[in-house]
Amino acid sequence: MIKKIRVLIVDDSASVRQTLTAVLSADPEIEVIGTANDPFMAARKIRDDVPDVITLDVEMPQMDGITFLRKLMSQHPIPVVMCSSLTEAGSQTLMQALEAGAVDVILKPKIGAADHLAECGERIRTVVKSAARAQVGKLRRYKPADAPSARLTADAVLPPPRAGAMAKTTEMVVCVGASTGGTEALREMLEALPANAPGMVIVQHMPEKFTAAFANRLNGLCAVEIKEAADGDPVLRGHVLIAPGGEKHTLLERRGARYQVSVRTGPLVSRHRPSVDVLFRSAARSAGANAMGVIMTGMGDDGARGMLEMHEAGAFTLAQDEATSVVFGMPKEAIARGGVDRIVPLEQIAREILAADRRR
Repeated sequence: MIKKIRVLIVDDSASVRQTLTAVLSADPEIEVIGTANDPFMAARKIRDDVPDVITLDVEMPQMDGITFLRKLMSQHPIPVVMCSSLTEAGSQTLMQALEAGAVDVILKPKIGAADHLAECGERIRTVVKSAARAQVGKLRRYKPADAPSARLTADAVLPPPRAGAMAKTTEMVVCVGASTGGTEALREMLEALPANAPGMVIVQHMPEKFTAAFANRLNGLCAVEIKEAADGDPVLRGHVLIAPGGEKHTLLERRGARYQVSVRTGPLVSRHRPSVDVLFRSAARSAGANAMGVIMTGMGDDGARGMLEMHEAGAFTLAQDEATSVVFGMPKEAIARGGVDRIVPLEQIAREILAADRRR
């Protein structure tokens, strides 16, 4: 018998607690063992019965979620998924939550919106399952997703790349994919890059709105310029584009002698939008040997197929190793498919990017 993932829901809204309970309980691999309307009640419940994962509201009476999270991480580390409303202010607060040790973030489900709840519910279940596998001790301080349904591949957005995508030129573009644990892994990697690093496009699995706050936060910490990608943005040396979360995929395209991104609507691919597979396939098709692919910590297999396509198109490909990954899912799947040239620890990824750039 499969051991269920035991979840404690902490939220001051009774309707949200009820909806989250229904959403999570719909998965036979998840069991909601209790709910709490504030951190003090949650602490009492944890003393009696330790859950595998906690979903935690940001704004609650008596003690806010960030304060409770920090206390929890210092005293009894448990994988925590932060739950928030879709607001600009909320996205800034959730960046603090990721820094404090949260594994991931989810949006509160819209009660009564059946179509939204179906897709939102799948992401919530995916993130909780991913959090249950996270090795919390590997979350970096600053500290800072896979479920049933039809699994579409990048074919849903792009046709497979043609053989011999493009001859090598002098300019390199780097495409990166990450999920659980990726927010702080990306910070560490990007902080190590100089201002003239190769142009880069990143897919980090996050909800809508949060990627803009994530990009702004990184931009204040790093020598490279970092922003949320917009349709038509050029990929330039010293610049990093973060794919916007939510309703669209981000693709790499070539226009004459330069690269740019296309941000377009499409279905979930490998259960994600934006999808790493879509970005990597577009890089294989548009950049070929001019590209470098990097796959980092995260659960599931998004990016594994696309990385193999990049490898076959002549790109240099890199995977984060198991020892430094919070969840060694995405890198492991990419390695198993044979699409990875080198496996390195997190702290070595920036050096590998710069070395590959010098070899050109």
